[in-house]
Amino acid sequence: MQRRTLLHLATATALPAWGPSSWAQGAFPTRPVTIVVPFGPGGATDLTARLVAEKLSARWGQQVLVDNKPGAGGNVGSALVAKAAPDGHTLVLGVTGSHGINVSLVPNMPYHPQRDFESLTQATIFPNAIAVHPAVPAKTLQELIALARQRPGRLSFGSDGNGTASHLGMELIKAEAKVFMVHIPYRGGAAMLSDLSGQQIDAGLTGLPAALPLARAGKLRILAVTTATRVPAAPDIPTVAEQGFPGYTAAPWAGFFAPRGTPAALTARLADDLIAALNAPDVRQRMAEGGSTIVASRPEEFKAFVGQEIERWARAIKTSGAKLD
Repeated sequence: MQRRTLLHLATATALPAWGPSSWAQGAFPTRPVTIVVPFGPGGATDLTARLVAEKLSARWGQQVLVDNKPGAGGNVGSALVAKAAPDGHTLVLGVTGSHGINVSLVPNMPYHPQRDFESLTQATIFPNAIAVHPAVPAKTLQELIALARQRPGRLSFGSDGNGTASHLGMELIKAEAKVFMVHIPYRGGAAMLSDLSGQQIDAGLTGLPAALPLARAGKLRILAVTTATRVPAAPDIPTVAEQGFPGYTAAPWAGFFAPRGTPAALTARLADDLIAALNAPDVRQRMAEGGSTIVASRPEEFKAFVGQEIERWARAIKTSGAKLD
C-alpha cells in the first residue's frame, strides 16, 4: 500500500535549517521519491519513517511515496530497493532483521546488506518489549517461563517476522531457559499486536514504541524490555537481564539505505538531510516518549555498525540454534 506525503528537498546541514537548495551535480529529485518501509503500517519502523517524512516536508519540493512492503522479515521491501536505480529516488528504512540478521539466517538471500546498499544514517535504536495478553497469568518474565514449562508447546509467541530482532530475541531466551513456545511470525509489529490484544496469541515481542499505548490502555501487559538498561519512557518495566538473563541485550535499530552505486555526493546530501530531520528537537522528543533513541550517525559510522551487527547476530543464531518457521 502506498502512502503519499509531500516532502521538500533538503539542503546539507551547513545551510540554514529547512531552506530550499539544489544538489551541486544536478537537480534532485527530478520525479517522486519512494521510501520503502519493509513492514506494514503502524509499527515502530513505520512510525520512525513518518516522523522523519513530516519534518522533511518543510524542506523537499518533490512528492515522496512512503511505501510499506512487508514480508520475509524485511527482505521483500529491501530487495526491491537493492535492485532500484542508484539515483537517490528510492530509499529503504532497513532494520536489524533485514540488514543485520537475515544474511546469516535466510538461505538464498536476494541481496547482501552491505554489498548492495549505501549506508546513509542509523536513524534509531529502540527497545523491544515482551508482552502478554492480560488473561495470561504471568506478571514477570520468569512467571511466563514457568508457565511455558507447565504447558510445553501450548503457549504461542508472536514476532515481527521470521529473522527479525523480535524473533531472534525470544529464541535466545527460549534457548537459555530451555522452554518451548510456538513461534507465530507476522508481517510487522502492528499485525502481531492486533492479534495479541485480541487474545489470538499468548505473548509477543515487538517494538516498545508501538506496544506502550496498548499497555497503557490495558490491552496487554509488558513484562520486560530488551535493552541493557531500563527505558526512561517506562522506568517501571524491568529489563530481560534483570530477570535471570545477565548480559542479555537485543535492542533493534532502523536506518536509511540507498541502492549501491548511488553517487558519493548524492549519498552525502541524502545523509545530511536525514540527519538534520532526525536531530530536530521535536522529533527527538516524540521518539523519546515512545522509548526510542535517535542516533543520526554519519554514513561511515553506520556502515561500520552494520558490519558489527552482522557478526553479532551470526553468533546469536549459532548460540540459539534459531531457524525459520
